[in-house]
Amino acid sequence: MNNNQPPLQQYPQISFPGKIHLISSNQDLQAASTLMNSAQIFGFDTETKPSFKKGEVYKIAILQLATETDAFIIQMQRIHQYEIIKNIFENKDIIKVGAAIRDDIKQLQKTFAFMPENFIEIQTLAKTAGLENFGLKGMTEEILNSTITKGPKMTNWQAFELTDRQIMYAATDAWIGLILYQKLLENKLSI
Repeated sequence: MNNNQPPLQQYPQISFPGKIHLISSNQDLQAASTLMNSAQIFGFDTETKPSFKKGEVYKIAILQLATETDAFIIQMQRIHQYEIIKNIFENKDIIKVGAAIRDDIKQLQKTFAFMPENFIEIQTLAKTAGLENFGLKGMTEEILNSTITKGPKMTNWQAFELTDRQIMYAATDAWIGLILYQKLLENKLSI
């Protein structure tokens, strides 16, 4: 072991502080629609059941949309009416921001047709800002001097019942994208 290396930086762990809405039916989605449609900006992310075999690909299991105060965790395999989500995705007045979103959008388009409008890739902003990290965890550490857990990433997102850890992880991943976007914009404006 090389004792000349500096100790790894320990960052405080942060997680989504607001209200989480678990949406596991068309009725749940309808009930949340007014609140969702009132948002002007969302952190955006998806989760898919991990694949451990070559060529094995799963549909997106979870769609996450988060504001600063509310996170919507949508179990995609349990809803079949996509109009509310489609309207948000196609609304030019609602910003949807996330990291590595191109494949997420393509995969969602396999579930239902939509024309993506006003989706913003924060990795592009991070590169422009000269950051060294482009993953959510790395950007969180570099920009916020905090960290987020990646523990539940490789769990079964298609499970009928999600665990509390999965739900908080999903909410945090969408929310942190929004917070990082806001910080990147703030830093850009203050230069």
